[in-house]
Amino acid sequence: MARQLDYVLIVDVESTCWDGQVPQGQISEIIEIGLCTVNLRSLQRGDKRSILVRPARSDVGAFCTRLTTLTPSQVAGGMPLGDALRILEHDYRSRERLFASWGDYDRNQFQRNCRDYGLEYPFGPTHLNIKNLFSVAFGLPKELGIPEACEKMGIPLEGTLHRGVDDAWNIAQLFCGLLKKTRAE
Repeated sequence: MARQLDYVLIVDVESTCWDGQVPQGQISEIIEIGLCTVNLRSLQRGDKRSILVRPARSDVGAFCTRLTTLTPSQVAGGMPLGDALRILEHDYRSRERLFASWGDYDRNQFQRNCRDYGLEYPFGPTHLNIKNLFSVAFGLPKELGIPEACEKMGIPLEGTLHRGVDDAWNIAQLFCGLLKKTRAE
């Protein structure tokens, strides 16, 4: 299958989480797939989408809601992970396009959850870690979080931090800014 370098799929997931130990019998599961496409020709952000995923083996507790703003009732109305993965494959051609995120957490979480549920990983073999790219491009001694990276580039942080759809939107803006900077040099 030929790799398409027309769009990059910027993805940020939110998962069930706890302040401390994972409750017995539960696992960390994806509860939101935030996605923003980036047109590599124009270096513009495109589609912005939130796909809510209903967890099968964990609950959204108060800590998780405080962090992500996602409530138990919101994710209860989400879809099974397998259906969400099919949207990535069919609507966004995720196996053919470059998948990018802020760090490796998102890639690892997809791999874990796919393994946990016997689902096929929805992306191709290549993942771009924009957090690493950002640090290298700016010659930074350490990686920055999304808010600090936006501040460094003079980009306003939009939406709610730790909400997948908003984080993907902000990461896409950082990515576009990095590519514009590189192309201008």
